Amino acid sequence: MRARRVVILGATGSIGRSARQVARNLPDHMEIVGMSAHTNVAELTEAGAEFPNARIVQSNGPDGAEKLIELATMPGADLVLVAIVGTAGLAPALAAIEAGKDLAVASKEILVLAGEIVMAAARRKGVRVLPIDSEHNAIFQCLEGRPPEHVRKLILTCSGGPFRTLPADELEHATPEMALKHPTWSMGRKITIDSATLFNKALEMIEARWLFDVGMDRIDVIIHPQSIVHSIVEFMDRSQLAQLSRSDMCFPIQYAVTYPDRVAGALAPLDLAALGRLEFEAPREDVFPALKLARQAGTAGGAMPAVLNAANEVAVEAFLAGGIPFPKIWELVERAMEAHAPDGSTDLAGLLAADRQAREFTLAQLP
Repeated sequence: MRARRVVILGATGSIGRSARQVARNLPDHMEIVGMSAHTNVAELTEAGAEFPNARIVQSNGPDGAEKLIELATMPGADLVLVAIVGTAGLAPALAAIEAGKDLAVASKEILVLAGEIVMAAARRKGVRVLPIDSEHNAIFQCLEGRPPEHVRKLILTCSGGPFRTLPADELEHATPEMALKHPTWSMGRKITIDSATLFNKALEMIEARWLFDVGMDRIDVIIHPQSIVHSIVEFMDRSQLAQLSRSDMCFPIQYAVTYPDRVAGALAPLDLAALGRLEFEAPREDVFPALKLARQAGTAGGAMPAVLNAANEVAVEAFLAGGIPFPKIWELVERAMEAHAPDGSTDLAGLLAADRQAREFTLAQLP
């Protein structure tokens, strides 16, 4: 079997770097044929030198969106890995599907904003949507193609972030520097703040709803500080299956690239005896209301998840800039959701319009 030819959109971010490591580890199974970066030109140039057969695209110019679509639809590519933060990956993801490419999704916003559209397009074109998030990849592995009616509950695990045990009255004084110190994962700034607020898990709940075709009432979250159990599926007979591995994004990326096969690689094995124990606890939903807001948005459907996502992006930027206190992030998202007036439109234009309006509304709420 020939190597899978992969395009990486967002090749210089944390996911992109892990994907390049998988290509180094498994040269007989993964060939990088395209890479993009937004502003990190130096690292993209280095990556291009290491993978000389890859087409290189810088996406921060006026024609950046068009370049990403061209890269995502390039002839010869088998799999497009979307690791662009925010909604910029949506258009190239849809273009890749229309071109008959399998999609590996690391950008939560794509499925949060337009999950119904993306999954419907994938079914119509007969292509696979393979999750790269460690939690969704874990569920994907546990399900092994079982239908949604076999599932009683999907249980997403969550590290709890840097403020897991912080008293609620001290969150008002949390600084960006404190919030960026994630206990187990090394990630980009935005997703790290989302992990601190639990909006990262909130987005994953909505993402899981579309990836696995289950209702929001069948998606739960449990805190697991060690980040070894990446998620759990509970079936109708009340038995549970979990996927475990070390905290390394190369694991889910490798599985997506080699799926449905499993191949020997360079990744270190898990030593449970050395770990000694695995801990679990319920999230403090009264202190971290992102999960409640996700259930509301996912249940409401339509453009509400897009509103949640857009308002959160604006609020996170404001917090990182020192413009608002940490708890204000939840408040701004809730305000935007309350202000949203659904018009029933679920096409892409309507969703993008709701996204834009939510951003404008949230910006107007900033001090």
